[in-house]
Amino acid sequence: MLILPKLENLRDTLPIEGAVRIELVEGIPIFKASTAVKNRIQELLDKQQTLPLNHEEEQELNLYEEIDDYLSFVNRTVRNLFLGQIQPTA
Repeated sequence: MLILPKLENLRDTLPIEGAVRIELVEGIPIFKASTAVKNRIQELLDKQQTLPLNHEEEQELNLYEEIDDYLSFVNRTVRNLFLGQIQPTA
């Protein structure tokens, strides 16, 4: 049974444009967070090491985790579809 990750909503602060890039890995398109998104996540994680995050920052970090779950799910699905199309030659 296929279980879809749950994404409740997108934050207003989420950089929708340019948030995700597509990279070819072994001829398969893979969706990855953009450098800007990765930098923001790292900024939040670094801050979390020294100071507690405020409520909005905590929610933002949680949202990035949900989005990462979605991207991972999409990437697995796309990869499985591509690999399923390859028929072994005898």
